[in-house]
Amino acid sequence: MLALLLAAQRPAATVAGAPDLRSSEDAAAGLRAALDQGIDTAVARLGVSDGFLKNPRTTIPLPPALQKVERGLRMLGRGGDADALKLAINRAAAAAVSEARPLLKQALSGMTVADANAILSGGDDAGTQYFRRTTTTSLTEKFKPIVASAIAKLKVSALYEQYAGEAAALGLVRNEDARLDDYLTDKALAGLFTVMADEERAIRNDPLGQTNTLIRKAFGARQQ
Repeated sequence: MLALLLAAQRPAATVAGAPDLRSSEDAAAGLRAALDQGIDTAVARLGVSDGFLKNPRTTIPLPPALQKVERGLRMLGRGGDADALKLAINRAAAAAVSEARPLLKQALSGMTVADANAILSGGDDAGTQYFRRTTTTSLTEKFKPIVASAIAKLKVSALYEQYAGEAAALGLVRNEDARLDDYLTDKALAGLFTVMADEERAIRNDPLGQTNTLIRKAFGARQQ
């Protein structure tokens, strides 16, 4: 916990010119609150049936191997299959994201005081970039089974294999490209980070408009 770490680092007395660790503690707590809010916002917006599909910035297209052949297959009358697959892929991502909140919150708890101070003075999405940089590998490992479960529940694999199989039969895509878990996991996490970054920018641009006192104090001080 950041509060405990900071308490352990606080000297018995403050000397002239030393940083105000109470302010640092408040700032770190404000940052954590902001990133926590970003996680909640991202999950709330994306973790509903058409959360990915209705946001142009997070809509997940067909995998690259199938994008190459989509136009040709549409000309062959297979446009309906492409649309059904795209819908299923985006809904599987939404179903997976709805279960991701605990994983993201756990990752947030590992942030250090030094990390928090660097993020607070960084760019308008510095927190999200830190989160992406330090947690993508572990989140991918934990998130992939959730994605696989969503794919199974929504019967996405059958649609994907049929569509990719038809393309492979026409010599338009390799059979080994008919894989979905890795692609969908990457895109689902990218969508999460996109919405989290949007929320972080909104907080940094209007800290005084936030309802959380710690967030107002932490980010408002950076604008003074």
